[in-house]
Amino acid sequence: MKHLFFLLGVLHLLAAATAVYKQWIPNTNFETASNWDKGRVPCASDTVHFEKNKVISVFLGSPHTLTDMYLPLNGEFVLASGAGFAAFDGSWDPGCDSGETVRFADAEQHTWFDPRLWQAVSPGRALEPSGRIFSVDEERVPCHYDDVIFQPETSFRVNIDSSQQVIKLRSISLMGQELSSPEAWAEYLRAPSAPLQFHGNGTLQVTGTGCLDKSGCACGNAPDSHRICAALLGASGRQCPAPACQSPLQPLGHCCGVCGATINLDFTRNFDLQKFQDRLVQDFLSQPKYAGVQMAISKVHKAQTFLGVIPRSSTPLIQIVLIDDEAGAQTGTTAEQLAADIMEDIAQHGEALGISSGKMEAATGSTLSSQVGSHTLNRITAGMVSGLLFGLLFLGGILFLYRKGKLRLPTLRVLQPWKRAEEPVSPAPASDPGFDNPMFDVEPPSVDFEEKALQEMAPKDHQVFYINPLYDESYTET
Repeated sequence: MKHLFFLLGVLHLLAAATAVYKQWIPNTNFETASNWDKGRVPCASDTVHFEKNKVISVFLGSPHTLTDMYLPLNGEFVLASGAGFAAFDGSWDPGCDSGETVRFADAEQHTWFDPRLWQAVSPGRALEPSGRIFSVDEERVPCHYDDVIFQPETSFRVNIDSSQQVIKLRSISLMGQELSSPEAWAEYLRAPSAPLQFHGNGTLQVTGTGCLDKSGCACGNAPDSHRICAALLGASGRQCPAPACQSPLQPLGHCCGVCGATINLDFTRNFDLQKFQDRLVQDFLSQPKYAGVQMAISKVHKAQTFLGVIPRSSTPLIQIVLIDDEAGAQTGTTAEQLAADIMEDIAQHGEALGISSGKMEAATGSTLSSQVGSHTLNRITAGMVSGLLFGLLFLGGILFLYRKGKLRLPTLRVLQPWKRAEEPVSPAPASDPGFDNPMFDVEPPSVDFEEKALQEMAPKDHQVFYINPLYDESYTET
């Protein structure tokens, strides 16, 4: 029994290690200076103004003295222990002699699908270091199997407009309480705070289920990719920054092109995404020469179309994006070299890793190789490819010899089906005179001769004979 509990503990730690936590950054706390139009927290001689038509939830962490305050028609104050408001008694307050009207900022602008408003954290709620692993833009927003955290002792308001019917999540933590079951989340939505914190046409759904596929799970934010990119580039339609390479790559799930390299992998049921990522980090990214390279790796779905226009289906694949910190003509060159090393490793160990094929593309700042041609590795069909190449070389050799006049191909005569009953046309006479034909240049017998011949052919004493036109009786008389 002791060993069983130990095993369960290890499995729990492993599950926690692979979980992905996304923490919401902005808040609507009273003590946050950026929430006020003057860039400071109101003081005793100030008048606090909340827009009356703005729905708001505000956390108050300490006591405050104010001259006056205008409240919204629909909102709430969440008070920490000992927090509250007191009327200003006119006594002098150091650093607060302006007596201004301080307005609370509009919190309606904070949208769920803004990648800038989320940050990755560890299971212990500590910020993940901005190290070697990054995420494409769609995956910077909570994915369907992620855990979402709103920091304890904070208030917030977030717009959850979405193109999806529901926004699925594994769990949501609010005010220090983790809600990881559909029942617990449904109960919270019935509380009065929920509509003050979440607004918009979307619906959050807590499933309590993480990704159970060892090859990884797609993020699920593709239907809202336009919202994600609009948030990053701004409502004004600002364009992506000019890349340092001539033909930037466009990774799936990323808003702007990148310089560096991408690898797309087809996988089998034996592929393990977490183990493969650990392999890349330990064996490649840890090398000193790749110290400036960052990597994003995840399962994505590539759309398939009919005739390049009509959507048909989507194919899952593993996408690796590599970027580096090089500049100028060297931009992307280190990432390109790392991608080549990874492809070589896949060529040797791909079958054992559960990888069936791989395709690499690169874009660098060098004018000599701004776009590296992609190539495909496929261990399973290597024999077929080799056979095809040999066949093409063989046919090319035959065509070369034929054009040089050193090889003559036989002429094939095709008989059309509807002319098979016709007599074949006699070939043209050859230059060889051959032999004398005794039937050649002999006048055909006359009609009288034919009648006489028929009479003579009549049976006589049961003897059958005929006149041979080639026979000459003068030879017998002599």
